[in-house]
Amino acid sequence: MMENQVDIENDGGGMIEEEKFDLERNFSTISETGSIREPLLKSKSRVNNTSQIAIVGANVYPIESLDYDIVENDLFKQDWRSRKKVEIFQYIFLKWTLVLLIGLSTGLVGFFNNIGVENIAGFKLLLTSNLMLEGKYFQAFAAFAGCNVFFATCAAALCAFIAPAAAGSGIPEVKAYLNGIDAHSILAPSTLLVKIFGSILGVSAGFVVGKEGPMVHTGACIANLLGQGGSRKYHLTWKWLKYFKNDRDRRDLITCGAAAGVAAAFRAPVGGVLFALEEIASWSLSLSLSHTHTHRVHAHNKQAKYLLPFIIKLVSQTVQLCNLCCRWRSALLWRTFFTTAVVAMVLRSLIQFCRGGNCGLFGQGGLIMFDVNSGVSNYNTVDVLALILIGVLGGLLGSLYNYLVDKVLRTYAVINERGPAFKILLVMSVSILTSCCSYGLPWFAGCIPCPVGLEEKCPTIGRSGNYKNFQCPAGHYNDLASLFLNTNDDAIRNLFSSNNSNEFHISTLLIFFAGVYCLGIITYGIAIPSGLFIPVILAGASYGRIFGRALGSLSNLNVGLFSLLGAASFLGGTMRMTVSICVILLELTNNLLMLPLVMLVLLISKTVADIFNKGVYDQIVKMKGLPFLEAHAEPFMRNLVAGDVCSGPLLSFSGVEKVGNIVHALKYSRHNGFPVIDEPPFSETPELCGLVLRSHLLVLLNGKKFTKQRVLSASNILSRFHAFDFAKPGSGKGLKFEDLVITEEEMEMYIDLHPITNTSPYTVVETMSLAKAAILFRQLGLRHLCVVPKKTGRAPIVGILTRHDFMHEHISNLYPHLVPHK
Repeated sequence: MMENQVDIENDGGGMIEEEKFDLERNFSTISETGSIREPLLKSKSRVNNTSQIAIVGANVYPIESLDYDIVENDLFKQDWRSRKKVEIFQYIFLKWTLVLLIGLSTGLVGFFNNIGVENIAGFKLLLTSNLMLEGKYFQAFAAFAGCNVFFATCAAALCAFIAPAAAGSGIPEVKAYLNGIDAHSILAPSTLLVKIFGSILGVSAGFVVGKEGPMVHTGACIANLLGQGGSRKYHLTWKWLKYFKNDRDRRDLITCGAAAGVAAAFRAPVGGVLFALEEIASWSLSLSLSHTHTHRVHAHNKQAKYLLPFIIKLVSQTVQLCNLCCRWRSALLWRTFFTTAVVAMVLRSLIQFCRGGNCGLFGQGGLIMFDVNSGVSNYNTVDVLALILIGVLGGLLGSLYNYLVDKVLRTYAVINERGPAFKILLVMSVSILTSCCSYGLPWFAGCIPCPVGLEEKCPTIGRSGNYKNFQCPAGHYNDLASLFLNTNDDAIRNLFSSNNSNEFHISTLLIFFAGVYCLGIITYGIAIPSGLFIPVILAGASYGRIFGRALGSLSNLNVGLFSLLGAASFLGGTMRMTVSICVILLELTNNLLMLPLVMLVLLISKTVADIFNKGVYDQIVKMKGLPFLEAHAEPFMRNLVAGDVCSGPLLSFSGVEKVGNIVHALKYSRHNGFPVIDEPPFSETPELCGLVLRSHLLVLLNGKKFTKQRVLSASNILSRFHAFDFAKPGSGKGLKFEDLVITEEEMEMYIDLHPITNTSPYTVVETMSLAKAAILFRQLGLRHLCVVPKKTGRAPIVGILTRHDFMHEHISNLYPHLVPHK
């Protein structure tokens, strides 16, 4: 992948060798006018030869950055000056309306997603159970495996032929988008449809995957679809929708959508807000954790009334610190909170409706809520020591899990690259293996007599329940079948159960842990929508319950609470998120008293796992080649300055430029930003006027407001164009260079670039530390960062830094003696 230098997007910092050859071949023609210059010193001229492409789905696509920065040009200023107060109010009202629609839509999708899974998987399990009750074991396996393969093949076909980007959980892609990376079709309408139906079919097929991770991607896709700013194709061009044709508003809506996805998946509205907060502004969140007063929790762990103020203080301190970062604004926080609240209300209303038996098999299962309030949370020294051991084990197993997932993903990438047929065959193979394990392993478990005095039936006849009959005689149940031959949500509910501490043998839990651990690794990466939350929770809850069984009477905590702590430790060890996972687990289990223990086990597991590798989503982002900017700068960046990594040749335009020069520059380069330099007679000395975007140049050239003389013509352009004409298109195709029709006569004419030039671009002096420039670039969400000279008498701009210039590969190519190899 790293050697495919084809169709690579450049934001302004460099170009590939093929493009450089074409540009140099035509450079003599361009430079005759003297308008396009190469202001970089020859000693500093260099090409960014690193790959600027990434894997999306199973294919490789060029990667662009998002324009979160507001382009303050004359058209923008004219538009804002012309807006009335009522128009500003309408814009704010419409934004809140879109947020409301995102919450409603995501809540409905999450609900119907669960209806689909519960009814489809329920039908399959009922059919298998009924056949086994009749003693038709081979027919039962054939029905079980046949349904699984059919559902899996349908899900794989959707991903392989319609939307390859829908495979996987989608959280790494959403995380990359919020970091400023615009990957191909990750939020497209086709991806949304395949994500919804593929997730239902994949989970119903019995794979060890969850529908929670894909719900985050689904929420982001819904937000992107609603925030397109209208569509000419479908005649949705209401003028107020045009206000959202920019990356800044879309990012805010997609942030709300991602939070709504978490809220819909886990019924955890506050967890959804914190998930989006931790993923976007993780550097602020780590600071808030270090300043919280944890000792107050341990001093009053027996009384929930002391813990609620602690959570409120934790969240408030997090918000205060994140408000210091311009990437997370208080208005965005309130919109995100409102979105998740809407999701919670929608789900609660629909669940109440279904409890009357109006939704088929859905009602008791589905949207997961694991009530462990019955567990006593008084703990002693033995419990704390066991907790530390669980945290360490979770960190070790989590880091190993991430390592193996990375290896499996790289292996599957080779298979998936061979075409859709190989993708589907791989999915079918994993489906057959999963069916054999789920149906075959319970035969090695013995039959256990049903406990006395149970309120529920034993053995359970049907889809859900703790006591599956399988092949056992009357009055007995198969504990391993109660875990394997259930939906994943019901299996977690069984593991978290505190009613009977002896209902699962330790050997059963060991077999289930090994099966889920291995199946989770080999399943993630096949061509179906698949989440990691549920497999990780299943594996963690298994070894957590083993600890509870092993301690027995030495512990004050029951086995259900140990399952919760085991799940928390494995989540911390794999995903490396602390605050959001802590709150999600507390909302899932409805047990606030477990807060100190969950916090401690998460911190221990994350600390241990960080010694070995990064979180699973960070590893996937890196493996896909997405140019993700970390919250911190690399240590070697402190030995370099901004001017050391500027790549070129850098093309710049005059304030009034010849049309032919612009056309040639757009044709033979893929830069997305060009400096505009004013020269006499428009200024006393050469000075940086600002930055003009490629997309804006295309619109301006297409408008053909040219002049025969090299004069200022801003008034004509301002009267001809509106700010909305330069708005960024949605998922549809915008204006391309190939769409331009410029005659030879027009090539010799001039055009004034001042009206569309961003006159306030972010600039840094060339001697600024590269580490400081990287942090500035990331926190401001920039696409271009202009580097200006330290001394006078030189060209007014040294170069332009883009995210690709901050990448480890680019800097290591320039200074291999300073940069350690990864």
